[in-house]
Amino acid sequence: MSRPLILVTNDDGVLAPSLAALAEAVQVLGEVVVCAPDTERSGSSHAISLHTHLRADEIRPGWFSVNGTPVDCVYLASLHLCERRPDLVVSGVNPGYNLGSDVFYSGTVGGAAEGFIRGASALAVSVHARESPRVTVPIVRTLARLLLAQPGRSLLNVNVPWLSEKRPGVAPEAIADGMPLYVTRLGARPYVEQVERRHDPRGQAYFWIGGPPHDIGDNEGEDTWAVKHGHISVTPLVLDITAPDLGPCRQLLANVTVSDVQTSA
Repeated sequence: MSRPLILVTNDDGVLAPSLAALAEAVQVLGEVVVCAPDTERSGSSHAISLHTHLRADEIRPGWFSVNGTPVDCVYLASLHLCERRPDLVVSGVNPGYNLGSDVFYSGTVGGAAEGFIRGASALAVSVHARESPRVTVPIVRTLARLLLAQPGRSLLNVNVPWLSEKRPGVAPEAIADGMPLYVTRLGARPYVEQVERRHDPRGQAYFWIGGPPHDIGDNEGEDTWAVKHGHISVTPLVLDITAPDLGPCRQLLANVTVSDVQTSA
């Protein structure tokens, strides 16, 4: 019986040290193929390259660099570069949280979600920006074992807080030993909304959008609350974003038919 095939990707680029930590975490669990963007693709969400070519370079055995997004990497690897469809896709380790509404923007989550669409269980992994990605090695290994052993498929979004802050001197791989995993919901992830107008050296205007996140973590049971209180957050995701209650929309559209006739206010 063949060993499980595990595909590893990220949105920070194939040379990111955190990618090597992730590959190491799952190496003992199966055959590993790494396929990641050639450069950083943070914020790429579920973007896929349908109107341009892709190139894949094998930079070392089993490691591929692709001039595309994390979704491109998972699609290309799942259908072509791998000998068979992966059993598990792991994406990360992202240096910075992917909480709440971040999942709609995150290339890390996008790569994992594409793996789920292609028929694999999938895991997106992020850590506090100041934490070593190696802290996630036992966490990923634990979750990967569970996902490979279960009969169905799951898509999990994992966020790890700054654990080493309270355990100085402990090896990163040992910091999470014995810690529980908190199953959470997506919380609120508000950011400072801003557009900053700047000028380049030639005087041409350009814009820098987005600001830092506000304080988070008021509602127990949400991913934002978990990391604020030092817990490892595991959020199960589904790809059906239909509103759970169709009633309000049905009420809004009750007895409504399509018409282009304008009514006066």
